[in-house]
Amino acid sequence: MRLRLLLLPTRMRHNVSFSNEAGPFGGTTVFGKIIRKELPARVVFEDERCIAFHDAQPQAPTHVLVVPKRPLPALSAAAPGDADLLGHLMMVAAQMGKDLGLDSGFRVIINNGPDGAQSVDHLHIHVMGGRQMHWPPG
Repeated sequence: MRLRLLLLPTRMRHNVSFSNEAGPFGGTTVFGKIIRKELPARVVFEDERCIAFHDAQPQAPTHVLVVPKRPLPALSAAAPGDADLLGHLMMVAAQMGKDLGLDSGFRVIINNGPDGAQSVDHLHIHVMGGRQMHWPPG
């Protein structure tokens, strides 16, 4: 079974209400299922705060997603108390660039909201490389 994590039409997006109420570990999106090992993924890094895995529909020769285990619907939903987690995610993204041999460079992307092309309502960082990236991106 091949997962489609990116480029989902808006009608297929995982619109989930996040709150302080107890829910499944990792949230109810496809990323929560990957975090709980209910769906397969090619994991390249995991610690107690996040997981990184290859995108099922890569948009570059190397395309990895860095996903916090605590569900945060979007970057715009982050609070000051999330600063340590956000910093950790960025450090993991930088380490992925090194570990995956992206020595000539890579792009780090966070899509936010419908107009930002966010396809899953769970914050995630794209680490893309292995080819010359173009500007502007979209």
